[in-house]
Amino acid sequence: MEVHLDPQDRAVRRLRLMGLAVALVLAVLAVVLVSDLPHRVRQTVTLTTLALSGVVAALGFRRRILASTGRRQRAYLLFAGACLLATTSNLLQLVLPRATAPGRVMPGDVVLTLALAVGVAGMVHFPSRARRTTDVTRMILDGIVIGGSILLVADVTLFPDLLVDNPGGWPLLVVPVTDVVLATLATLLYLRSRRDHLMLGLLALSFFCFAASDFGFAFVAASGRQFTYGSIVDAGWLSGYLLLVLAIWVPAHGPVEPDVVTTEKSPVLSTAVMFVLFLVGLGITLVKFSSEGVSLPAVVLLLLVVLAVLARQSLLGIDNDRLRRRLEERVAERTRSLRQITARTDLMVDSVGEGIYGVDPDGLITFVNPAAAHALGYAAEDLTGCDAHTTFHARGPDGELLPKDQCYIAEAVREGLVATSEDDSYVRRDGRLLPVEVTTTPLTEDDTVVGAVVIFRDVTQRREVERLKSEFVSMVSHELRTPLTAIQGSLGLISGGALGPLPAGAARMLEIASISAHRLNRLVDDILDIERIESGVLVLQPAWQDARVLVGAAAEQMQVLAVEAGVELRVGTVSGAVHADPDRATQTLINLLGNALKFSYPGGLVEITAWAGDDVVEFCVTDQGRGIPDDRLERIFNRFEQVDSSDAREKGGFGLGLAISRSLVERSGGRIWATNNADRGATLHFTLPRAADRPERDPSTVEAVPASAGA
Repeated sequence: MEVHLDPQDRAVRRLRLMGLAVALVLAVLAVVLVSDLPHRVRQTVTLTTLALSGVVAALGFRRRILASTGRRQRAYLLFAGACLLATTSNLLQLVLPRATAPGRVMPGDVVLTLALAVGVAGMVHFPSRARRTTDVTRMILDGIVIGGSILLVADVTLFPDLLVDNPGGWPLLVVPVTDVVLATLATLLYLRSRRDHLMLGLLALSFFCFAASDFGFAFVAASGRQFTYGSIVDAGWLSGYLLLVLAIWVPAHGPVEPDVVTTEKSPVLSTAVMFVLFLVGLGITLVKFSSEGVSLPAVVLLLLVVLAVLARQSLLGIDNDRLRRRLEERVAERTRSLRQITARTDLMVDSVGEGIYGVDPDGLITFVNPAAAHALGYAAEDLTGCDAHTTFHARGPDGELLPKDQCYIAEAVREGLVATSEDDSYVRRDGRLLPVEVTTTPLTEDDTVVGAVVIFRDVTQRREVERLKSEFVSMVSHELRTPLTAIQGSLGLISGGALGPLPAGAARMLEIASISAHRLNRLVDDILDIERIESGVLVLQPAWQDARVLVGAAAEQMQVLAVEAGVELRVGTVSGAVHADPDRATQTLINLLGNALKFSYPGGLVEITAWAGDDVVEFCVTDQGRGIPDDRLERIFNRFEQVDSSDAREKGGFGLGLAISRSLVERSGGRIWATNNADRGATLHFTLPRAADRPERDPSTVEAVPASAGA
């Protein structure tokens, strides 16, 4: 059975196989180096392996170069160049014999030193985050301190002649010290970076291996003996190159993003490692100096290391001081900006006409704007710290204060709810009631509610205007109804022959007058319905109702109008029961049916259906008329809204029927909307709360009765 692995698993498996291959190659090379093979053979094997490893490493960096951008790509380019230079150095060592004079610098040594310098440049450019000059300098100084400390310990304890002033001692130490600097940089990057841990760790190990062999080479050369490749000293170089190859082929962790600021780990651990090595080197040197004495070069090296430490700490102090000043400047700038923003916010809050106050999680007032204090008759400082609910919220009908946990402020703080345009009454300081419209918004910090902001508006004048408007509409409507009743009655008597036979022309005029009086009567009824709904006077009496009964009553009343319009009115599939006021539900259906019949073509079809959902019953009235423009699917439910301005003249009506229907449906707990059919015509939908199974017969049950149709 074939197993499909994702790319990351395949990369890990490939890395393990490469690790096993590297271990096997190292074992074979170790056997060759300690064997009795001719020295020339062992030398050729060492230099050939080093050259091939450098080429393989350069090819591995090519893959990373193509997959990277920015500073990381430049670092990989420098690493690849260093590998090619090291390969060139090894080829020169293989072709050109080493000089017999101790300490003489060969061309291969020069190329190798250049390769190490390019490697240092690559380490400085790694990783992708741009580093400050002081940060780079401090990392290099750390490498010098660690490398010098290791060299000092090696001279004092293991190789007493390593730093002795001889013809070739100091130049030969450049390579191992540079190896230690590179290993230190790789180690610091390993400790500070959050990516490429395995690659950086293997790089650090490879450079430490290089340093071990280079120290051995320097000791042999400094002692005046001729060094040749093919001995066990080569094991460090071979291990270093093979570890370098393994590091390059390590799979990258996460996508490579060019020049993105990444978060580094704290440099405390790397600094501690540097100081521990420095103190160890200093302690061993002082102990050796007090007992046996040390060479002058060792003292000079110790002074150089101490100077590097002092330079590092001085640079760190200067950098910290500069950063502190920048931080103080930034804090001062942010403080000024915050003060300006706060001043502008305070000015806006104090300038608005609405009252605004804030509360903490306990409901205590934290701030009050002048408009709120003036409206409530308090001074702003008198309200700060008071409980808003107990201070000025109105009492209930029984004169008792409502429970605090039921207050909209408590709901905003407890549940994060936003209360919009909620009617309330506040108690002024002098005891008078102030009718207000309130909006409450919770204040959140880190997804935690820490208070609320309340905005209230004095609606005394608006309520007075609404009262006067309601009284005026009611008075005008009743004043119109009385003469309309008389007019309709008189026209009915005349049409019935109370004054004798009428000429044909007079009969037609009487018919027109009767239709107009009937339309005017419907308009008065609609206006009264709108006024009662908006003022809250209209009381609904919901009860269990069978949807079939409601649909049947509405269809029966509209059947005559359908015949006159030449439109077929059909009752489709109807199911379910609703919890609604039967008169108002039937009125809604009549309004929708009247609208569909009015805009249907002769010979068309109007169908009414209803089906029960989980929580609601949806009613649909579908016609085959001209449809509704998409930009008016919502607007047709507004008052006095017509699809076309000519509809009022051609079709009749005043655009109030659908507005009344929406108000009735929404007050019943449903919603209403319109859609266009795929072929032609439109469908008006509305929902009502679904009722449970039919209850037992109760005398109070209200049966569906015919309701007057709105226009």
